[in-house]
Amino acid sequence: MEYKMIGPEHCDQVLEHLRRNFFADEPLNKAAGLCQNGSSCPALEAHCAEAIMDRMSVMAVDARDAKEKGSCKIVGVVLNGILKPGDTAKALSKLDTNGDADFRKIFDLLHRHNLQHNLFEHFDVECMFDVRILSVDSSYRGQGIANELVKRSVAVARKNGFRLLKADATGIFSQKIFRSHGFVVFSEQPYSKYTDGDGQVILPVEAPHIKMQQLYKAICGTDQEEKEQAR
Repeated sequence: MEYKMIGPEHCDQVLEHLRRNFFADEPLNKAAGLCQNGSSCPALEAHCAEAIMDRMSVMAVDARDAKEKGSCKIVGVVLNGILKPGDTAKALSKLDTNGDADFRKIFDLLHRHNLQHNLFEHFDVECMFDVRILSVDSSYRGQGIANELVKRSVAVARKNGFRLLKADATGIFSQKIFRSHGFVVFSEQPYSKYTDGDGQVILPVEAPHIKMQQLYKAICGTDQEEKEQAR
């Protein structure tokens, strides 16, 4: 397996991988009925493309496939973006103009939770390395690819001078992976308690996924770690 940085030139290939392996099966997308396996979702694809443009994302490529067919098969990706203070509030304000009601349900939850549990205020940082999407081809799972993608993301963040990484993990499997790499739970949102004005659950996520976790990892200098330990 080879691991490479994702550039804008890989955008179409990455989106095709996500259509086949992530969009329909991610717990919140599935609960909202956002899209079918293999189908496109313009709002979600724009969200992914935005992260790719930050040039912090990593992909896993099957080297054997490249030798046999002369082309690279993407078997896993982690999409990472750069998050600055005010970005989440801006994204939330723009959400009302999005015509996809199912997309709005998902990102209204994510944005509002991040504003309520504000890592920028807690850690006093000017930007964060935002791990947004972690996906592995269904036929390649169980080979440690997701773990390696997260490991390499931490290395990319450290190389680029980030002090803090963040991830909104919506499923139990990604939550376990992040915690295994030293990420710490900062806040949680049980899906059963995310309800509308009538008390109805907005996103009926299927077990074993019962909550969203906002996780963080402090890196690049002991001053940040000491600050957290003192709290």
